[in-house]
Amino acid sequence: MENIVIVGTGPAGLTAAIYAARAELKPLVVEGTTPGGQLVVSPEVENYPGFPEGLSGIELMELFKKQAERFGAGFLSGDVTGVRAVDGGYVLDRGEETIETRTLIVATGALARRLPIPSERKFYGKGVSGCATCDGAFFRDRDVLVVGGGNTAMEDAVFLTRFAKSVTIVHRREYLRAAPIEVDKAKNNPKIQWMIPWVVEEITGDQLVTGAKLRNKETGETRQMDCDGIFVAIGHDPQTDLFRTLVKCDDHGFIQVEIGSTRTSAPGIFACGDVADPVYKQAVVAAGTGCMAALDAQKYLESLNSVES
Repeated sequence: MENIVIVGTGPAGLTAAIYAARAELKPLVVEGTTPGGQLVVSPEVENYPGFPEGLSGIELMELFKKQAERFGAGFLSGDVTGVRAVDGGYVLDRGEETIETRTLIVATGALARRLPIPSERKFYGKGVSGCATCDGAFFRDRDVLVVGGGNTAMEDAVFLTRFAKSVTIVHRREYLRAAPIEVDKAKNNPKIQWMIPWVVEEITGDQLVTGAKLRNKETGETRQMDCDGIFVAIGHDPQTDLFRTLVKCDDHGFIQVEIGSTRTSAPGIFACGDVADPVYKQAVVAAGTGCMAALDAQKYLESLNSVES
C-alpha cells in the first residue's frame, strides 16, 4: 500500500513528488508514455524563474526529476489504464499490474488541440506553437498566424502584437465563438489582419516554418501565405478520462477542485496542474499547484494517521 501515487510527470507532478518525498512519504510516480508533459516539446523555456539564460523543456523536466529522485521518489514508466476506489483507498491498473494507494495526485495535464494535418506535427516546436504566452517573444518583428475563433485566439493575437510585425487570424467560419469584447479588441488593433473563412491546409518550410497553404472554405480558393510562426489556439483537452467516474469535472472535462486547495470531490484524490486549470496553463503555475497537492495529501494522510514509514 503506497502513501501517495502521482500520475503525470510535468511540472505539477514532479513538484508534488519533490515535496512529498521531502516529507518522507515515499511517493510513487507513474510517468506515462510522454515523461515531462507538454513542456518537453518546447525547445527553449525563458520564463521559468531561476533560469535567466533559458533552457529546453526537456532539460528543465530532467532537473525536476533528479530533484525528486534525490529525496527518494520512485518512478514507474508506462500508463495507468484504470482507477477504482477500494476500501478507503484506490487501486490503479497498469496492464496486468495493480498499485494500491491511500492517496492519489492527478497531474495528467491537458493537451493542446492540434491541426489535423501531418505538417503541423512536423513543425511543432519549430515555428508551430500552442502557447502564445510561452513563445511569443521568439517572434519579435516576425509575421505570424493565429488559428482559432474563440477567446484564446483573440487574446493570443492581441498579445502577439507586442512582439510580431503582423498577426493574421485564420478561422474556418464567419461565426466567432469569442466574446464580443475580445473580438473588438482584435478588430481595433492595427497589427491584426483576418483570413475568414479560411483553413490551414499545409504548413511549409525546411527546418523551420516559412509559410502556410490556406484554403477558402466557401470558394475552394487556395493561397500560399508567408509567415514565420503559427499559433494554434483551438482549445485544450484535459486528460481526465480515467478519473471522471471518481471526481467531478466541469463541462470541458477539467477536474474541479475546492477553492484555495487541490482537493477534489473524492476523499484522498488531489488534482494539480493543467488538468485542473482551464485558464493559465503555465509551468510555474502548475509547479505551484503541485506543491499544494503534496501538502494537501500530507495533511489528509495525517488526518488518517496512516502514514507508513
